[in-house]
Amino acid sequence: MPLPRRTTVIVMTDAWDNGPGVLRLPSGRLIRGRGLRRPLPAGQLPTYGLYLLGKEPPAVPWRARWLRWRDFSLPADRLDAVDALREAWRLAETERVEVACGGGRGRTGTALACLAVLDGAPATEAVAFVREHYDRRAVETPGQRRYVARFAPD
Repeated sequence: MPLPRRTTVIVMTDAWDNGPGVLRLPSGRLIRGRGLRRPLPAGQLPTYGLYLLGKEPPAVPWRARWLRWRDFSLPADRLDAVDALREAWRLAETERVEVACGGGRGRTGTALACLAVLDGAPATEAVAFVREHYDRRAVETPGQRRYVARFAPD
């Protein structure tokens, strides 16, 4: 009589732990914001990254998208920005998504605030939400604050 087969079950959680820079959106989705000039945080690696830089970022071993966005400015292509943010928000439901710029505050904070709007937060409250739950200095310029207040993904 053959021996019963052993089955190994591997459970992979795609959500971030509550590590550094992880923002919990109102729906419960978790997105990590970070500055690319700092070392990669220890722990889980992203499965997807959205990188907000004026020039193309270095290659990473996970899926990634580059959104052209110069420091202290706004996205170069607003339609591409909406598309990229929608994609990051959608993927964050089941994957480890990170959003990053050079310092992790201005562009990253602006993108996180827009993701909060996509997640149901009122646009007029999204900057305060990100400053409270991610970084108190997020969203650095008046133009970035106006961009979030007027962010309408439809």
